[in-house]
Amino acid sequence: MSVVSQIDPAAADVSERVGLALESNQIVYFPQSPIPLPDAQTLEYLRTELPSRLKLKNISYHPEGARVTGLEGDETLRKRTSEVLKRHLDDVAGFLYRLMPQWRGTCRVGTCSFRPIQERGRGLKPHASNELVHIDAGAYGATNGDRIFRFFVNVNGREDRVWASKGSLQEVLERHGVAAGLLDSSGNLKLRVDKGLADHAFSAAINGLARLNPLAHTLDSSPYDRTMRRLHNYMKDSDDFKQDMRGYEEIRFPPYSAWMVFTDGVSHASLAGQFALVTTIIVPREALKHPQFSPYALLTARSAGARPAA
Repeated sequence: MSVVSQIDPAAADVSERVGLALESNQIVYFPQSPIPLPDAQTLEYLRTELPSRLKLKNISYHPEGARVTGLEGDETLRKRTSEVLKRHLDDVAGFLYRLMPQWRGTCRVGTCSFRPIQERGRGLKPHASNELVHIDAGAYGATNGDRIFRFFVNVNGREDRVWASKGSLQEVLERHGVAAGLLDSSGNLKLRVDKGLADHAFSAAINGLARLNPLAHTLDSSPYDRTMRRLHNYMKDSDDFKQDMRGYEEIRFPPYSAWMVFTDGVSHASLAGQFALVTTIIVPREALKHPQFSPYALLTARSAGARPAA
């Protein structure tokens, strides 16, 4: 069964259909971006100027600090790039809040990034590689079980962006939860996902630092996020997982198409493609209409006390 769901943004019940598809760990695909894109001159600027100015994995605008990271250049270049990415972020957020009004005022916007480099053959270290199938974990610090949402647009005018998936988190846990060290042989959760006193004290200290530097919150962590990171790393490191082709699906996103997904709930890899805009938003559990599909719920449902005896 495909993890991709195509939904007409003009449908009368689009909000309900999109919300259910997203939360039940599917990719929602739009053949044409439902939000306005930068004009042709601006897109050409992004494609021609920024690849040679990249100094990190991606070029990202951080709204909490109103700053751009990953970009090497003078103040004029940084200001123009910041304005382009901020405008795109605002357009994405406006579209999402119209579609899912319960998200407004509750979500934490992570970044809006531009990915200027061809994904195929980048040669990044495994844990940083987009080419290896994985599930996202610990975006911008501790999520504490909140969900990692991403909105993508392929702004390459000629080339598809190519993804691969091996299914949803539910399917990955069933096949590899034991080998990854998350589950015991009976299928019960082996690891703690809720915070203890030491975790709360650490988070409080980070929150104090964040008052001085908003980007300090990226240093925070939690048992839940460490558990998800363990699965993320297993998927990228394990030869058994790499060779297991059950549920494998290759997905092509044509020029100027868009897609959105909870990347903590759908396994994915970016096999090929250059030039994409990616917006990340952290959606709190209390804003979900179908929280039973969230990674936090799927994990805690497997705790020994929550599962009936065999």
